Amino acid sequence: MEIRAVNQSLFDSYHLGGLRLPNRVVMAPMSRVRAAAGGLATPSMATYYAQRASAGLIVSEGVQPSLVGQSNPGTPGLHTDEQVASWRPVTAAVHANGGRIFAQIMHGGRVSHPDTTGLRPVGPSAVAAVGEVFTPTGPQPAPVPRALETAEVPEHAESYASAARRAVDAGFDGVELHGANGYLISQFLSSNANLRTDRYGGSLAGRVRFAVDAMEATVDAVGAARTGIRLSPGGTFWGVEERDVPELYALLLGELARLEPAYVHLEATVDDDVLVALRRAWPGTLIMNPVLPMGAERAGRPDADRWLGLGADLISFGRAFIANPDLVERMRAGLPIAPEDPATYFQGGDTGYVTYPSYQHAG
Repeated sequence: MEIRAVNQSLFDSYHLGGLRLPNRVVMAPMSRVRAAAGGLATPSMATYYAQRASAGLIVSEGVQPSLVGQSNPGTPGLHTDEQVASWRPVTAAVHANGGRIFAQIMHGGRVSHPDTTGLRPVGPSAVAAVGEVFTPTGPQPAPVPRALETAEVPEHAESYASAARRAVDAGFDGVELHGANGYLISQFLSSNANLRTDRYGGSLAGRVRFAVDAMEATVDAVGAARTGIRLSPGGTFWGVEERDVPELYALLLGELARLEPAYVHLEATVDDDVLVALRRAWPGTLIMNPVLPMGAERAGRPDADRWLGLGADLISFGRAFIANPDLVERMRAGLPIAPEDPATYFQGGDTGYVTYPSYQHAG
């Protein structure tokens, strides 16, 4: 593995699809569970995202494409007209501050609970996730999902495309399919959550088919330039396991390349050698999330420069954006990066959400 000299700066502009990004900093998707009843976006969400509009690109929190696709309570959706209307002030606020925003479309699959949705979760196979899922009454053991019949699978792939159409109608600049972290696409890629013997399981080609079908439907719906996907090669979130990680993801990226999406967004969930090989195999734009999501480390400028040297085009930052709405400006000027309060990640309300000041207003 060789780190090349960085001939582009984190603060250089970049053309992504039909967008000109003023810098290569991406705000990573982060669940903050502040949506109103019915999965509606709120005025506080408009403030939160608009405060961070100096990022080259914002990717929103995970947005469910259907009721059965909802993972956690308090999360927003894009499957009703009311939800679309509620997002328009959010995207308008980001655009008014000069920003660009994609909606991350997240189908939770088996990582859900009937107490949250009123529905039994679905998945590629009747195998429960490992751990407890969030419900309106607190954490509960993950239930055994209902295995999707072969004839049902296409409608769940199409649900990403339907949500993407609604996202564009709501003013989003594009969408990112959540193919990572143990949710539905990731479950199909898995070798222990996906025990199917039909065309959606078994072989490597079977395991990647759902991801490709969902991407193809979304590209057909809103265009390749408006469509990206996030992946966590080798990740073990919610108990998923993946065999043959280099071969699995090389095959997947090869299938995705023919669709020419706006980008692939990789998480640092496997050895650097594998990630660098995937970078070399991927002909398009690569967003790199340079540290393990929810791990001990928080991504910083050195991580960004390192991955720019390893071939990434854009770098995503998650937790650093929580307490630093002006993260781009702080990194550009070498200013201190403020710590966030983990107790406010998911508690709801404005505290620890829209109350972090920019550096010039911090006292």
